[in-house]
This record gives sequence, structure tokens and C-alpha cells, in this order.
Amino acid sequence: MVIGNLFLGDMLDLLGGFCLLASRAWGFLRGGEMLDGTASRTAMMVAAARAAHLVVDGRPVILRDDVAGRLLGDAADDLVGYHRQHGSHVVLWGTRALGVTRGRFVEDRIAASGVAQYVVLGAGLDSFAFRNPGVRVFEVDHPDTQAWKRESISAAGLSVPDGLEFVPLDLEGGGLAGALAAAGFEPGRPALVGWLGVSVYLARATVEATVREVAGLGAELVMDYMVPPEARDGVGREYGEFADRVVAESGEPYRTFLEPDEAEALVARCGMEVRAHVGMEDAVPPEMWRRGGVLRPFVFSRILHATALS
Repeated sequence: MVIGNLFLGDMLDLLGGFCLLASRAWGFLRGGEMLDGTASRTAMMVAAARAAHLVVDGRPVILRDDVAGRLLGDAADDLVGYHRQHGSHVVLWGTRALGVTRGRFVEDRIAASGVAQYVVLGAGLDSFAFRNPGVRVFEVDHPDTQAWKRESISAAGLSVPDGLEFVPLDLEGGGLAGALAAAGFEPGRPALVGWLGVSVYLARATVEATVREVAGLGAELVMDYMVPPEARDGVGREYGEFADRVVAESGEPYRTFLEPDEAEALVARCGMEVRAHVGMEDAVPPEMWRRGGVLRPFVFSRILHATALS
């Protein structure tokens, strides 16, 4: 599929061009029907970053997601190609760094804890279930996004893994525990909930309510959150200037920022205990940053790993 050259010549429009590319790809893949466009565009951007990491960033590989590109279907060449062409710009390498480090962190926690159930909130094009058949996976997302993902799976020549359950739910409306129960989630079995790249788009009250629901499940939680602009480093502020503008123009502005102490207090209020609280640099093994190229840690968001209090 050829969508066309959307690079505008002005590097300030790089992320906007990439978002437009993803939006047009979504339109083509849905036959022009722009259902849940923002969520699907975000999902495509994250999947493209994970796929591009394997071909743009060299070694060591932080997260090996060899399914993400397949789920992008005909849009993969254009979206990954954008990273190939402009991948040294902060807004693209920053997106790759964010995507693969948080993905690596949660997958390392799952492997270390040996949980049998993994709940992905705002799953998008997450591919964990395809790469880890021994874990039962519950993907929670908007129904339109899930319908699109099913189509993407079929178009890629893949089958829905036996251990994958789709759980249609809008988190703004609550009801996580009931929706999971209806899908076969077993509260008595060890479980981990991954909530990555989502909380910043929700009201703070919704973030807190969701953490309370996770605590009620007795599950572990891995979530990331965005720190306010004044808490970022130079690269984080530069990256944020692009990202803030584009998400605001898309109609889905950032809504919740947290200072580290605020995040820990929120988790504690909800009946959970912090087990790890890290920035990008410490989210992955230190050898992952012994590398050439542009990829490096910066201060933009942080990750919390918490467990429910007994």
C-alpha cells in the first residue's frame, strides 16, 4: 500500500506527519470508516515503534516484538519506513525508546513472577499473547479497536491464540472486574495487570478508580504515568513539546500528570504497595544502554510495579 510522502519538510511537523500517516492507514484498512480513530492511530504508532526498533536501533535489542509489524499489515512498510527515513529525530527515537522499555519492563515482571493470567488495559496491537502461549491473556480495549485488531490478525494470516480473550470495555465507565469475570478471569489465580501508555489520557479520578479495581482483583499492577513538564529533563521537554501539541490538536489532550510522590500516594490510597518505581534508564537491564546510535533514556514518564495489600 502506498499512502504517499507525508513529510512536510519542517521537522516541527514530523510527529504530525506520522500521525496523519497512521490515520490514513487506518482509513485505508477500514475502507475509509474512521471508527475510534484516535485509539487506533495510537495503537499503530506504538506497534510501528516496536517493529522499527528491530530494524533501526541495532543491538542490543531491548524488546524483540516480531509480531507487531505483521499486525500493521499493508501499512507496515510506510510506518516503519518513516522511522527508517527520519528515525534520528527525537520524536521518533523517543517513541521507540518509550515503547520498548515499558514493554520490556512488564514482560520481565511477568516472567519473574510466573503469573498465569495477564490483563492488558488499552491493549491496542499488543502482541504478547502471540509470543507467550503459556500465559492466559485478557486484552481490555474499546470494542471498535478490538474489531479492527481481529481484522488485522486475520489479514496477517495469524490465528487468535487459544489463551487470548478479548474484553470489550471503556475504562471511563468502570466495570473492569465484572467484564473480566465474564471473560473467564479467575481472581484466585496469580495475575498481573499491565497498564501502559493510557493513564495520561484519562481523568485523575478514572486513574484512581481503575487502580482500586485492580487492587480488588488481588493482582499485581504495572502502570506508567507521565510526569509534568517541569519534572522532565531537556530531551523529555523537547519530546513533550511535539507530543503535547499533536495530541491536543487530535482532540485527545493529555489529562493527568503525576509527580513520583503523587503516584506512590495514589497507589497506596487504593490498597496497593509499591514494589518498584523506575524511570526509563532503570526500567531495563543496564547493558541495554551500552549501545551506539541515538536511542538513550530520558525523563518523560515513570513506571510503577505494585501489589495488592493482603
